[in-house]
Amino acid sequence: MNSAIRILGIDPGLRRTGWGVVESRGNRLIFIACGSVETSERDNLASRLVVIHDGLARIVTEFKPHEAAVEATFVNKDATATLKLGQARGIAMLIPARAGVPVAEYAPNLVKKTIVGAGHGDKAQVRMMIGVLLPKADPRSEDATDALAIAVTHAHHRASAVARIAAQR
Repeated sequence: MNSAIRILGIDPGLRRTGWGVVESRGNRLIFIACGSVETSERDNLASRLVVIHDGLARIVTEFKPHEAAVEATFVNKDATATLKLGQARGIAMLIPARAGVPVAEYAPNLVKKTIVGAGHGDKAQVRMMIGVLLPKADPRSEDATDALAIAVTHAHHRASAVARIAAQR
């Protein structure tokens, strides 16, 4: 039997950063946990980034992932929102990396294609397929669902992602 690889998926966001942990054992995926780190829109940007930092640091310490995967940022029409999302995403990549965990990145369309079979699947389709792939999972937010989808995507694509990360070192 192949040894288990614990994967942390992260869906970065300034309002809510979703996280999901799965174990990959050969072709088998096992749900471990999921949730989201929530910030208050009333707080300033720096305070919100600290909340995301501290929340993800607790997740990495508690679940001890072997690998992490983060959704790549897309550019939207609002440059300010894109910059703020990029800052949250930077923290989402920094926390596992500082813990010595390799971090892979996946485009949103690749995540949807891996989970749903089409690169433009909607949130309801992703949620339904996560229920099929991880029947014990009960994500309470779209962000947690998306984070599990990112972790599952990494489980399917990890051999090439890990090779890419190793080549960059």
